[in-house]
Amino acid sequence: MRVVEIASPGGPEMLRVAERPIPEPRGGEVLIRVVAAGVNRPDIMQRLGKYPPPPGASDIPGLEVAGEIVAGAGTAIGRHVCALVSGGGYAEYCVAPLEQCLPIPATVAEQHAAAIPETFFTVWTNLFERAGLAAGERVLVHGGTSGIGTTAIQLARARGAIVFATAGSDEKAAACRELGAVRAINYAHEDFVAAVKADTNGEGVDVVLDIVGADYVPRNLECLRMHGRLIQIGLIAGSRTTFDLRAILQRRLTITGSTLRPRTPAEKGAIARALERDVWPLLARGEVRPIVHAEFPLARAADAHSELEAGRVIGKVVLLVS
Repeated sequence: MRVVEIASPGGPEMLRVAERPIPEPRGGEVLIRVVAAGVNRPDIMQRLGKYPPPPGASDIPGLEVAGEIVAGAGTAIGRHVCALVSGGGYAEYCVAPLEQCLPIPATVAEQHAAAIPETFFTVWTNLFERAGLAAGERVLVHGGTSGIGTTAIQLARARGAIVFATAGSDEKAAACRELGAVRAINYAHEDFVAAVKADTNGEGVDVVLDIVGADYVPRNLECLRMHGRLIQIGLIAGSRTTFDLRAILQRRLTITGSTLRPRTPAEKGAIARALERDVWPLLARGEVRPIVHAEFPLARAADAHSELEAGRVIGKVVLLVS
């Protein structure tokens, strides 16, 4: 089969097309003939040598795919699914634990379904399971036009939350509003802390979902009202920061976060079942959808990475495999 592999750590040019044997599914796994694979920032981090695959996972990048099950669990053969994987997505065939597979909603094109798993699994488990975001609460979503951001805005809005978002341009701020944010803050021209305080009568928000880290952390704490929760799921700006602990004590704040890739199939399967129960009906009704910015053929994976790194993307980039 054709795959895209990382020749050595470095820039997008380190991605190269190669031939590898078709993988064989083991117990509890299925083999998917891949139609499309999602492109995510963790793929870029892996290409740079900063995010190695967990033990036992494929070294081929790609954390989400869509396609047809062609081998493995007998009753699943022939199903068209999207799946969360720990690696191996940039390939014509990919194995996935059956419990991490979900049916492709009828309202979503098969190639666009590849843009669902990584962000929907991440947003669901962090924003709703860990943060407990409830209807009527306010949430601030950083990176509102990222794959995570576009998913978080839509899901939070659909479940009755009041969404604030940050973005780096007026065009991206407008996109956040179109997706359901009541306030989109262009951080190139506005201080997001001041904007949040001004628009909430000084109270702040209940939840902050952050992919930035570093010096955003103390500013995020300033945005939180009493009993607020900061959910850290990315470290784009770095992993180290300093802040005053008094804010946590005085407002009874919670700081938490998580990673998805190292979790067990059972843990990821539990998230998949929650998505099928609570989010798939929203997809079926068209209340939420994967936002796909661009599609590239598998052989142009380097261009897909360059597009994502250039900061132009609103939503997700997808590789068309077959």
